[in-house]
Amino acid sequence: MGQSKENRQKFVEPNVPCFLSGVPRSMYVPTQIEIRQSPGYVVMLFERAHAYRIIPTDGRPHVGENITLWQGDSRGRWDGTTLVVDVTNQNAKPWLDQAGNFYSDAARVVERLTLIDRDTIHYQATIEDPNVYTRPWTIAFPIRRNPDVKFELLEEACHEGERNTQPLIELGYRIYPGVSTRQAK
Repeated sequence: MGQSKENRQKFVEPNVPCFLSGVPRSMYVPTQIEIRQSPGYVVMLFERAHAYRIIPTDGRPHVGENITLWQGDSRGRWDGTTLVVDVTNQNAKPWLDQAGNFYSDAARVVERLTLIDRDTIHYQATIEDPNVYTRPWTIAFPIRRNPDVKFELLEEACHEGERNTQPLIELGYRIYPGVSTRQAK
């Protein structure tokens, strides 16, 4: 049985218990995103699951390889008007989608965010994971500004009162443990 099929049959989809969606999925799950920039940082705030990303753009190195994170460790740099974000140190617990597609802790994601016009960012992510995929692959889509001038990012209180996980556990599903480099070999 392939890992994606096994994931669907045995594990709770990680977004159900309100775990973070990881990178790149946090950029395309249904939610609102607010992007802020200050000297040395780009910050992304998400309505879903109290999520955020702080992306240093000051040239600092990634954290040590023994530290793994739900959203990975992001380091950004500017290539002209494109923000290029290198994401490493994934904990491999999020899925790429509801179909159980996944990556291991060896995954590296390179995101490119390019402002096309005042209301549109072209988002592109290239996923490289030699433990899971035979070659790097890329997804791309537009991120559009919310045109409501009174728009306010709200908190989606995903954890409070969440009742979807326990019935799945009672049916025999388990919390997805992720795939480590060691397991993939």
